[in-house]
Amino acid sequence: MPEFDPAATALLTVECQNGVVGEESALPELAKEARDSGMLDRVAALVAAARGAGVQVVHAVAERRPDGLGANTNARLFRAAGRLPVRQLTGSRAVEIAAPLAVDARDLVVRRLHGLSPMAGTDLDALLRNLGVRTLVVTGVSSNIAIPNTVFDAVNLGYEVVVPADAIAGVPASCTAEVIRNSLALVASVTTAEALITRWAARGCPP
Repeated sequence: MPEFDPAATALLTVECQNGVVGEESALPELAKEARDSGMLDRVAALVAAARGAGVQVVHAVAERRPDGLGANTNARLFRAAGRLPVRQLTGSRAVEIAAPLAVDARDLVVRRLHGLSPMAGTDLDALLRNLGVRTLVVTGVSSNIAIPNTVFDAVNLGYEVVVPADAIAGVPASCTAEVIRNSLALVASVTTAEALITRWAARGCPP
């Protein structure tokens, strides 16, 4: 993993929200994997370490309007989401950040109404550039869809991307290892949550 400046780095949590990884998730299998694997706990530890080292924390949330305006309907995934018993409705508990994560006053929260990646169709890229961010650490769910899309979009936009392999999750669990090995490792620096926490603790205040 290359050296990078914490002041020019952001930690991004992707869809770590109640309606996705919480106890009342619309996707219970994914939520179970995120929690049972320890992924959510590691993301929470990364968030704390990032704040202590001066790394900007950004939470990316997927949501939709109650009337569905602006939401994608051009794939089976999107159409199925509209029929799920738990929907990611704007302003609802489902789109709040899930425990054990918590939003700090200095964190940024970026919300999207469409698409597969928080880098597309939101102001995330502009916010990161305004902050002088050049390196993006990507965590969260899912390794099936949102995480690869986020990584590829960030790489295409010129960011150096870091993926802590044990701070992302998908279903089945074996999918995550395959996606990392065969796709993400080709375009991003793959590391672990512990390695990043150790590095950030040395740079700033211990988490």
